[in-house]
Amino acid sequence: MDRLTFAYPTWFLIFCFLLGLGYALLLYYRDTTFEQQPSWLRWLMGVLRFLVVGFLATFLLSPLLRYKETTTRKPIVVVAQDVSESVKNTLPGAKRKAYQEKLVELTKALGLDYEVKTFSFGATVREGLDTVYQDKISNLAAMLSTATDLYSGDNLGAIVMASDGIYNEGNNPLYLAEKNAIPIYTVALGDTTPKKDLILKRAFYNKIVYLGDQFSVQLDIGAINCAGSASNVSVYKVASGGNQQIQQSALSIDRADFFATRELVLNADQPGVQHYRIVLNKVPGEASTANNVQDVFIDVLDARQKILLLANAPHPDLGAIRQSIEANKNYQVDVAYIRDNKANVADYDFVVLHQLPGKGVDLTGILGVLNKNQIPRLFIAGSQSDLVSLNRIQNLVNIQSDGRNTNDVQANLAGNFSLFLIDEQLRKELGSFPPIQAPFGEFKVGGSAQVLMYQRIRKIDTQYPLLVFGETNGARTGLLLAEGIWRWRLFNFLQDENHELFDQLVSKVVQYLGVKEDKRKFRVNVNKNIFRENEQVFFEAELYNKSYELINEPDVQIVISGDRGKDYTYTFDKAGKAYSLNAGTLPVGNYRFKAKTSVNGEALTFNGQFSIEPIQLEQYETTADHRLLRLLSDRFGGKMVRPDQMDELPQLIKALGTVKPVIYTNTTTRSLINIKWLFALLLLLLTGEWFMRRYFGAY
Repeated sequence: MDRLTFAYPTWFLIFCFLLGLGYALLLYYRDTTFEQQPSWLRWLMGVLRFLVVGFLATFLLSPLLRYKETTTRKPIVVVAQDVSESVKNTLPGAKRKAYQEKLVELTKALGLDYEVKTFSFGATVREGLDTVYQDKISNLAAMLSTATDLYSGDNLGAIVMASDGIYNEGNNPLYLAEKNAIPIYTVALGDTTPKKDLILKRAFYNKIVYLGDQFSVQLDIGAINCAGSASNVSVYKVASGGNQQIQQSALSIDRADFFATRELVLNADQPGVQHYRIVLNKVPGEASTANNVQDVFIDVLDARQKILLLANAPHPDLGAIRQSIEANKNYQVDVAYIRDNKANVADYDFVVLHQLPGKGVDLTGILGVLNKNQIPRLFIAGSQSDLVSLNRIQNLVNIQSDGRNTNDVQANLAGNFSLFLIDEQLRKELGSFPPIQAPFGEFKVGGSAQVLMYQRIRKIDTQYPLLVFGETNGARTGLLLAEGIWRWRLFNFLQDENHELFDQLVSKVVQYLGVKEDKRKFRVNVNKNIFRENEQVFFEAELYNKSYELINEPDVQIVISGDRGKDYTYTFDKAGKAYSLNAGTLPVGNYRFKAKTSVNGEALTFNGQFSIEPIQLEQYETTADHRLLRLLSDRFGGKMVRPDQMDELPQLIKALGTVKPVIYTNTTTRSLINIKWLFALLLLLLTGEWFMRRYFGAY
């Protein structure tokens, strides 16, 4: 109901219209201008002036018009359709088309009394009713959460959910739905009759293993109504050249409701993403073989570093160092001698140069390769070393010695060393390790070097370095100024009956020096190596100029090649000072990529690989779970119906009695002076009076 209020007392209206009356009398009561005209003319003009002035004065009282608007909102009914693959298997061909027509008719019938919101759900929840059932995942809880989150505060009356009751991701919908009290009606799709079926339910495995390791794959195998049948568990390695069987074992099924766990042990014998296929051979009369197969993708990392011990001549130090390094399975060690060396040092990640450069030995070519590839190196000086040449090829320590005499020295750990941590037990015992032989002479440490050990000569601590670290030609470099550390390894075993302290020291040195910094100007990163088939593949790229400043002016292209011979070509987007690319979803398989760009005429490339693994969750369960749907409906006041009973749902919802429209009342207060038609009325009154005065000769 409209209501007029004023900012001042209502009786002030008397003065407003008295003002209008006074104005009209003053203007027309004794005016002789219109005495020749009919008397009604003056009365009419007076009334017009009275009304205009009265209403204008009324506006000074700030009149407010308050009125109410009433709207009726229909209750919302959410209709949700499960579009996962398991539903597709229960609605073949013409049956699916007929069901789709009934579903559309249901939404139209509900739309007469309710506001209908339609959704499709599976791996994701989206608006509308899909006609293609291809989602690889069923998540019923996500659908219920979405409906209640969107509409629970907006008169949500009921949820109609059509599904087979199978879910393989998310929470149990029974537990999630306890948070709301919205009636849930379910349409039970699928067949609850258990069929004869052998099922590879799950495969548990680590997605990342290391080259040379053995890894296990644990299988959960189930069978329904297959008692007395026999099968085989076969493992194939899938490659572009075909499938190679690598294992097979027998499987006996001794009961109708069969479940067993089987462990497979496989060898990681090749680096990169390896594709394995595990197959359960079909049993006679089996309803479906789609759930007998599972693909497994393993990322085999070749984390081993190749280390070369290159020596001037055979020496016990080489054996001690080799045994310590090989205690870590991530290192591969080769030993070679300079005079008959056939190893290509460019193939190694780290090189130990024992008593090299030596007297009469040309090391120029090897050092050139090391410097060009910035390969880390450790020099071990001894009686056969050419100290003059050693001074020339490194800047960590300058040695003034003729090389003919040696000192027996022990190790004294430096107190301010910070490149890596030393175990406290090693700190305590290292000083008691037996002496080793260092060149006799003067030693001067370079400004950029860090000393780990100083020489202790006859129990006198000196400032002569024993083990030093730094950088030479952009590569990490170490310098051990003594030979005979094999004695340390034997002494460690004599004292502790193990080699742990010596191995730890060698491991720390190799680990620090062996880390090769990535100084490539062009790098491309894929956010992981193995993707699920419904995941999008993202790339990021970085490009550096000669000063190693991040730039992104040139375009970057990438070609992704699948193992089926199809190529995908993209151009990176420029993001900030780097590059990014969303390649979207790709078919299942192994992929290699090559990214390329050009900076100032220099062509730069980057290669990598990744794999897309299939999602097979929808194949594990083939029997519909109508019990879950019935519990869901019963718990929240709804009802489960069959597809042929869908036309009963509008009456069932109406009979519930709680799904009713909501009446909304909105009160609006508006200043009277803002009403345009009142302005037009006053203008009309003034115009009418002015016209009559003008026409009858007042102006």
